[in-house]
Amino acid sequence: MWSKLPHIVLKYRLILIISLLLFTAFMGYMARDVKMAFNFNTAVPDTDVNYQYFQEFKQKFGEDGNVLVIGTKDSALYELENFNRYKKLNEDISNLPGITNVISLATLQNIVKDSETRSFGLEPLIKDYPKTQEELDSLLAKALDLKFYSGQLLNPENGATLTLINMEREVLNSKERNNVIDQLRVIGAEFSEESGIELHYSGMPFVRTVMQQMTSVELKLFIALSIGITALILFLFFRSWTAVVVPLVVIGFVVTWVLGTLGILNYQINVLTGIIPSIIIVIGIPNAVYLLNKFHQEFAKHGNKIKALSRMIRKIGMVTLITNFTTAIGFLVLVTTDIKLLKEFGLVAGINILATFIVSMVLIPGIFAYLPAPKKEQLKHLEFPIVTKFLTLLDLLVHRHRYRVFAVTAIIITVAVIGLTKLYSVAYMVDDIPEHSQLKKDLYFFEDNFAGVMPLEIIIDFGEPKSTLNARNLRKVERLEAALEPLEHVSQPISIVTFAKAVRQAFYNGNSRFYGLPSPSDRNVILSYLANQQDNANFLSSFVDSTGQTMRVSLKVADLGSVKMDSLITNVIEPEIDKVFGDEVETAVTGSTLLFVKGNKFLIENLKQTLLLAFAIIAVIMGILFANVRMILISLIPNFIPLIMTAGIMGYFGIPLKPSTALIFSIAFGISVDDSIHFLAKYRQELFNKNFFVPIAISNSIKETGSSMLYTSIILFFGFIIFVFSNFGGTVALGLLTSLTLFFAMLTNLTLLPALLMVFDSGKRNKNFHPLIEHYEFYIEDEDEEIDTQGLSIKANDPFLGSTDK
Repeated sequence: MWSKLPHIVLKYRLILIISLLLFTAFMGYMARDVKMAFNFNTAVPDTDVNYQYFQEFKQKFGEDGNVLVIGTKDSALYELENFNRYKKLNEDISNLPGITNVISLATLQNIVKDSETRSFGLEPLIKDYPKTQEELDSLLAKALDLKFYSGQLLNPENGATLTLINMEREVLNSKERNNVIDQLRVIGAEFSEESGIELHYSGMPFVRTVMQQMTSVELKLFIALSIGITALILFLFFRSWTAVVVPLVVIGFVVTWVLGTLGILNYQINVLTGIIPSIIIVIGIPNAVYLLNKFHQEFAKHGNKIKALSRMIRKIGMVTLITNFTTAIGFLVLVTTDIKLLKEFGLVAGINILATFIVSMVLIPGIFAYLPAPKKEQLKHLEFPIVTKFLTLLDLLVHRHRYRVFAVTAIIITVAVIGLTKLYSVAYMVDDIPEHSQLKKDLYFFEDNFAGVMPLEIIIDFGEPKSTLNARNLRKVERLEAALEPLEHVSQPISIVTFAKAVRQAFYNGNSRFYGLPSPSDRNVILSYLANQQDNANFLSSFVDSTGQTMRVSLKVADLGSVKMDSLITNVIEPEIDKVFGDEVETAVTGSTLLFVKGNKFLIENLKQTLLLAFAIIAVIMGILFANVRMILISLIPNFIPLIMTAGIMGYFGIPLKPSTALIFSIAFGISVDDSIHFLAKYRQELFNKNFFVPIAISNSIKETGSSMLYTSIILFFGFIIFVFSNFGGTVALGLLTSLTLFFAMLTNLTLLPALLMVFDSGKRNKNFHPLIEHYEFYIEDEDEEIDTQGLSIKANDPFLGSTDK
């Protein structure tokens, strides 16, 4: 079957190329509606209890991450002219589409008592623009007396203040969010220019928008960089524009297929799927390098272009399929996780890495069959002096100093393992953003002045309708809030308790001395006022559910990182809740912050499992290929050591294990094992050609396969290193560490692998039994089935063919 593939590809190349063109056009059509992801992507699976509880919370109380905050700390704000500008700023923001509510010092809603209707109402504290500084100062003094807002909108110690902006859910999870926030920033910039007051922006909608916009920009940047760097390296290696253009055409097809796959599967472009095109470009080019190298090597032997293309397909076609499959395994294992984000990334990348093989095997021989035969200048790379000297040096090292190679490897492993013990895991909500970025600086502003902006919710279910206003229950919640309030990095809690305190202050005409829970003497009359509210449900809906049975206690926390956040929730907040309520009341901590902490754990654990699964699957593939346990171990060891080295480097340099860096190991392992397969396939062929004499077989394998391994490793190294230009620290680490891992893998596959073969492989083979790898890579000159040149309609001595008399 495989021996017929060259005949099929070359004879029907026009039909196959046209078919690929039509399919690529279809995939391009399917890619037309692919959109950027705007919704919050949690790593917690839908089946998780915390995830389900959070969904219930959102149904009862709405989104917890829909608040955008603008903050400032400047005494100039409290000057009449600037304050009126600030009030106008808030009005302009409230008029933006998709904005449901704006709460700030300039728009404070004061709870007031209506003695006639015996109810409470809301009215603006500052109804009109103040006309004098004295009037403004008087209003600000009243604002300071409203204890409900202290610590929430205003820091009484330093005068820092917030504007809280609520967005509609439909806008929050759509591209309209970007438009709204862009308009908001324009309005804010105009205010800052007029007043000289600096504004700080944060909140989940703002953070998500900035990161999504950065992802969109980087998607285009990385595609351009990866194309540019691979094109440059290909030209430096092959010194031929056709050797540059044809591989890039192949990659262009597959990148279109990537976007088409996203469209067909109805996936969106997020921080992971957004880097797939760049990864495909980097990973797909090695196919072209191995194929072109083999094509040029064969053509240099006999000068027959079609014969060289035929042997190229037959000799390394199956090995290329296997290496593409092992690379795809590093991504496809992610489909086994319960995490949607990883599933989508792994599935799209894995499918299209396999598709790269199909496109390469059709376009490269098909196009080169139509192009002129390679000229002498285009074959010079086969005798590249620097590469030849380097490979000769490695050959001597393996033959003469193989035990020193083992010794150095053992030392490196020991040092790496020590570093591995220093490895730790942590991730942040606003992860990977550079410290110097304005987004990070603004986040620190809110953490310094208001303890943070990350939402955290405590849900308390009292088990009976209308029980949230029970005096005993309110006192218990007050005890809990009193215990949480002194916590560092945690904002003052806000709940029905703080609302009840504010209502009591309003009942006593705004006197701040009465800010507290209703006492036995005034509780009944205050409750009767609340009962007379015509919109009572809406009045309290931010704090309790529609039945009055469940209430929320809302907190804002700093972005402490997953480890400290988990410790805060598990070791501080939850014990305080248990201390107050025990087992009498059903309670839970929820919110997008908690899901992030738990999601990080899920990601790390799943990525560890997928690495083990990838290792097992590739070991099975090696077993099927070589049918020899010793060869399986020999092939896997050189690719496992680079992973240990990279983990050691992470430990020594304090690079944490988090989703972006944990991805490195399964991806790099799937790619690096390709070199082992190519080397061992050539080694098995040379064993038969050289009468099973191991030293000669290894020397020939290093000299012939080594150049392709060097070329592809250099392309992969620089292809992944482009990610250091990212603004996301995780993407930078992914690129840098993957590059290093693949570089280490190249060295181990060119030194340790042949050294292991020299010591542990006798070279003896049963001539009557050929494992799978030999069925496709093994090549006997006498059995070569030449392509029927007449069937291909190629004339003898065709100038595009090369000589046909050899």
